[in-house]
Amino acid sequence: MRRTPHTVTVAELVPGDLLALSARDADADRWYVVMHTLPVCPESIRVTLRPPLGGADRDEELDRNRTVTVGDHRVDTAGIPLLTSANLRAVDFRDGDRVGFLRTVDPHAVEDTYVRRWGGWNHDTPGDRADDHADDHADDRPEPPLPLSDAELRKRAAEAVDHVVRHRPRRARPATSRTGGPRRVVVTGLGAVTPLGVGVGDLWAGLLEGRCGIRELDGEEFAGLPVRVAGTVPVDPAALLPRPQARRMNRAAQFAVLAAREAWRDAGFDPAGTTGSGPSPERVGVSAGAILGDASVLVGGDRRLREKGPRGVSPLTTPMTVPSQAASQVSLALRITGEARTVTSACASGTEAVGEAVDRIRYGRIDVALAGGAEAVVTPAIMASFAAMRALSGHGLGDGESPSRPFARDRDGFVNGEGAGFLLLEAEEHARARGARIYCEAAGWGLSADAHHMAAPDPSGAGVALALRRALADAGAEAADVVHVNAHATATVDGDLAEARALRSVLGGCRVPVTALKGHLGHLQGAAGGVEAVATVLTLHHGLVPPTIGCAEQDPAIELDVVTKAPRPLPARGDVALSNSFGFGGHNAVLALRRVRG
Repeated sequence: MRRTPHTVTVAELVPGDLLALSARDADADRWYVVMHTLPVCPESIRVTLRPPLGGADRDEELDRNRTVTVGDHRVDTAGIPLLTSANLRAVDFRDGDRVGFLRTVDPHAVEDTYVRRWGGWNHDTPGDRADDHADDHADDRPEPPLPLSDAELRKRAAEAVDHVVRHRPRRARPATSRTGGPRRVVVTGLGAVTPLGVGVGDLWAGLLEGRCGIRELDGEEFAGLPVRVAGTVPVDPAALLPRPQARRMNRAAQFAVLAAREAWRDAGFDPAGTTGSGPSPERVGVSAGAILGDASVLVGGDRRLREKGPRGVSPLTTPMTVPSQAASQVSLALRITGEARTVTSACASGTEAVGEAVDRIRYGRIDVALAGGAEAVVTPAIMASFAAMRALSGHGLGDGESPSRPFARDRDGFVNGEGAGFLLLEAEEHARARGARIYCEAAGWGLSADAHHMAAPDPSGAGVALALRRALADAGAEAADVVHVNAHATATVDGDLAEARALRSVLGGCRVPVTALKGHLGHLQGAAGGVEAVATVLTLHHGLVPPTIGCAEQDPAIELDVVTKAPRPLPARGDVALSNSFGFGGHNAVLALRRVRG
């Protein structure tokens, strides 16, 4: 704007000149735009000045022969706004508010912004964002400044010379209509089948106690594989179902039916399904995530074809192979006729399935949904393929630590796993009308795609950050509201770093307690999002964050508040928890849950 400043007399000033009243002001980048000039007498001129980035006008009566400095070209005075600073003494601050300090006398100034999180004001300028690639120099970074108190921020605003102070209140949460438009969705039931056992009780107790459900694969078919550990369900699901039904389900569908039935009963509905005292079957849906479902059925069919010929292949092979079998078997078991949807988006499938169900209820397509994921892909071919990709952990079970080590310095890959997790979602008015117990609100969700690589994550974390921001926006929430993150954290070197960068970028300097469950469970693939959503709901409901196991020494480049060793009470401030899922091919999905107080 002023490449070659030069001197003129006051008598030569015209509106639009960029003016420094002295050489010292020019050196200090203290400039004003001449808005008007008015001769007062033969010796002096009244000059009306306004900061070039906006502000209040000031009048100066100057000697017409006085020498001043001007920039190299004039400014359009119509584009300089009149601004006044906010009176922060009269403001009742809330978390999520932003206050900006803009030095308006400097044409090149950048606004200095603070965001209120958990009662303190944290610096929020782009230079503090953690989505760069400077992790190799993490030890050289200065410690972030301590948050300012409300009183300290008000004092800074009162003392800000040459600045305009702007207060931006947090966005109001979108209203929900009870007669049309988006409805609020709540969680009223939970179900899970995991390597920690069958049922939500076994899952939650195992997480709080820090138990590891990863086991040695001792079957003959796994002999010779380079990796022989996985998170397997410790009981045969077929033994928990009526034999005629179990024979027509693949293993993933068996997990799904057990978890969905538990969630259905937990919500207070009749175990017989919609034919009992449940809601109208046409107003209930199923939304299940899966990558393959159960890969062993197709492998077994191919083996029997080669050994016995076409007559040896069961007619059930095809219907038991498709990924949609879990959703269809849940609908059959509970007589649900509204819809039965399947989402396949790699390891983000379970979380995306929950999000899709939230929207189906919000906009009145259905009133109730069983949503989550199910997977059973602990097979020799899948294990061999992951090992060939060098994606699996090489740690064993002998050192007392979990082989899956999320966020740890010595992490080296994920551990394959299996299971199912389902939420029972309802429109809030539907749940309250029947007096249901409400765990929390399913407040929002967000999707994005990395568009980076067929398997590797975008190392910048930009795609993950976009999904996080979209989930918060969909929930009508701010970063300041986040009290917990259930991380995807598969324990791969690049994946954990990308997720950490994204969380630091979106949540800023806020010290949000983060946990990762794959040390307990392994990576449950398409079921991971459903099971981790169940755990996140329980974290909000009980006010306890489970510890991350396998992370004996945290990688210093992660720079997150990872909960380890023992459960931690959930912070009292804020009300939103995030459950993250990211999949091969760049699929990113984030679920935002809000705790219900009282």
